[in-house]
Formats: sequence, C-alpha cells, structure tokens
Amino acid sequence: MSALIEFRDVCKTYYMGDAVVRAADHISMRIDRGEFVAIVGQSGSGKSTCMNIIGCLDVPTSGTYLLGGQDVGAMDKNELAEIRNKMLGFIFQQYNLLPKLTLLENVEVPLMYAGVPKAERHERAKLALELVGLSDKLKHRPNQLSGGQQQRASIARALVGEPAVILADEPTGALDSHTSREVLSLLQKIHEAGNTVVLITHDNSIAVQAQRIIRLEDGRVIYDGDARAPEAVVRPNMAGKDGVSL
Repeated sequence: MSALIEFRDVCKTYYMGDAVVRAADHISMRIDRGEFVAIVGQSGSGKSTCMNIIGCLDVPTSGTYLLGGQDVGAMDKNELAEIRNKMLGFIFQQYNLLPKLTLLENVEVPLMYAGVPKAERHERAKLALELVGLSDKLKHRPNQLSGGQQQRASIARALVGEPAVILADEPTGALDSHTSREVLSLLQKIHEAGNTVVLITHDNSIAVQAQRIIRLEDGRVIYDGDARAPEAVVRPNMAGKDGVSL
C-alpha cells in the first residue's frame, strides 16, 4: 500500500550569499493514512521546511515528495493550490482567522474556494463548529473569543473540507498550558475518528502526545519511531568537569 505522505531522499537547499544552507538533507520518511505523527526539532532543524513541503507551500530542490501517490515536485502553482485545498487542512499557531468574518463565515472559506454551494457550506461549517464545541458562537467574530476558542475555530476550518491530512504547525504555541491540553485532546479525538494528523512542534512535551515521532536535527532524521519509546525522549546532556558531554 502506498503511503499518504512520502519523502524519497528529499533535499531543500537555500543560498545565502556565498553560503549554501541545506535545510532538508536527504530526508526519507513515510506517513500512512490514519497515523498521528509529530515532526519535532529545534529552530534550524528542518521541521519548518518539511512542513512547507508537506503542505505544498514549497517543493524539494531534489528528491521526491508524494502526496496521495502524486508527485508534488512536478506540479505548477495552480496544481499545487488545487491539491493543497483538496488534500490538506491547516492549523496555524496564530489561528489566521479573518477578523471581519463571523466564525461560521471563517469556517466556510475553504468550502467557498472549493466551489461548494452556499447552503451546503453553511451546514458543513455548522457541523464542524459543533464538533469543536463552538455551536453557540456561530455569529461571533474572532476578537470576541479567547485564544483557545479561536484555535478551536481554526481546527473546525481545517476539518470542514474533509481533507486527507490535518497539518498542525505549532498549534499550541500561543496558548497557556491548560488551553494547550484542551487543543491537544481535541487533536487526539480527531485522530481517533480516523483522521491523519501531522503535528509540527519544537516542544518535546507536545510531541509525545502523538503516536509516532520523527525527530530532525540539522536537516536530517535522527529518530523515527514510537513516541513512547525511551529513545524518543530527549534528555539534557550531562557534562563532565571538562565540559564534555557524557
């Protein structure tokens, strides 16, 4: 069975003056339908590059990225926009809700781009907001809501198009710890309902909420396995008297 998401020896290279930066360095990985995977790493590890490629916001410099068996690297901008709207639901750290629209209208936006008729858009958006516990906030605008409620609205927006992949980029980064736990619990419920969830984070305590962790460092995969395995946990180096890590 082909993977839903597959990287085959993917590289992404940037040029900064005379310097060559390899943000993704021969990354190979596969994510199957129905998995809950965290891609984790510190700043500069390559996780944002992977997120952009998975989300069809960028393409590899070399290697192959397949989404649903389709070669994304061979697509033009229009084809990328089409597969992005059809296959992916995005959850962002800063919510990205449109301030002048109600929650219901915000959640309808992906369906509008997909050409879904107005009555169907309205009904599906209502159901998505009900799923995330916001059925009483349909006519509210984003500035009338807490950060956690705004993030739940953005999750409803990601779900409403019934995408193949929910791609969550640091979804708890702007939230307090209590609200973060609520959002992660909601993502787990979404996964338990059969959805594929890919979570991008720098935070190990967030990453272990997934089933599987892909850990990046300097553009390479250094761990890919069970999130609950002992080796999945990053522990601080213990330094000897000469400062050498033990």
